Amino acid sequence: MYKHLTAAAVAALLATSGLTGQAEAQTTLRLSHQWSTSDVRHQVAEIIKTHVEEAGVDLSIQIFPTQSLFKAREQWQPTSRGQLDMTVFPLAYAGGIHPEFNLTLMPGLVKSHDHAARLNDSPFMDAIKQIAEDDGVRVLVDGYLAGGFAGKESCITSPDDVQGLQTRAAGKAFEQMLASAGASIASMASSEIYNAMQTGVLDAANTSSSSFVSFRIYEQVACFTPVADYALWFMYQPVLISERSWGRLNDDQRAALEAGAEKAEAFYFEEAKKQDANARRVFEENGVEISLMTETEFNAWREIAAESSYEAFIESVPDGQRLLDMALSVE
Repeated sequence: MYKHLTAAAVAALLATSGLTGQAEAQTTLRLSHQWSTSDVRHQVAEIIKTHVEEAGVDLSIQIFPTQSLFKAREQWQPTSRGQLDMTVFPLAYAGGIHPEFNLTLMPGLVKSHDHAARLNDSPFMDAIKQIAEDDGVRVLVDGYLAGGFAGKESCITSPDDVQGLQTRAAGKAFEQMLASAGASIASMASSEIYNAMQTGVLDAANTSSSSFVSFRIYEQVACFTPVADYALWFMYQPVLISERSWGRLNDDQRAALEAGAEKAEAFYFEEAKKQDANARRVFEENGVEISLMTETEFNAWREIAAESSYEAFIESVPDGQRLLDMALSVE
């Protein structure tokens, strides 16, 4: 049951296994994520935590950042099984279990943060959420983050720039696009990029603006391609709760959690826009070259994605064409 846990976390789980009913009838939810406490995704979790604990409904949230409870990519199944109560989780990390989730990190599918917000409220996302719920996981907070590229020795703006480079992408669809452009692929969580670049395993990577800063990738690269007028990389990274944990809450606790989630989602949307400019500033301040993607380069990437990622999704996922069409129909 605890095979995904770090050694230090086993003791914590044994002490607070599942939802704990303490002497004062306090219910404690355990929330896991991979980022530092300065990251926007931790801040989103903190907003929920603060709200529910101030609501006076005998509910608290214990946050485990920096993979201190579960490894980054290993949080879906514990959540679906009720071994983990809550997580902030890039949904495409579970694309191997539910290939439909790969649409939440599809190159060029999301055009802007405002477009991402419209996707969140669309029938497309309703379909994705239903797949999650059928596997025992409920979405509490919607959120998309944008991202760019970074190169250890050179700039990455066009498909030609990745030829022959060992490159990291966050999900299957991006890996397929990059491989079609001539890159060699190294799969890993964003929390592993720094060490992989430091040890020469990686030449280039793409991830969210927030992760580029949170994991100090600026210390390992020569050039950064931030989100600007053109950005390929948008990834859905919601706050999730186990349906088993949700089912154990009373009505007042659920209402407090939903109210906190509403506040957190509004913050997440506004802060996501700020993360892109902040990442550019931090990389510039650390002496990293900034290179912007042009419209021509963006379109070249989109053509490769259409012939690789999009086609592969349609061919390999039952009902894939319908889901893709649903996503593409959102203006």
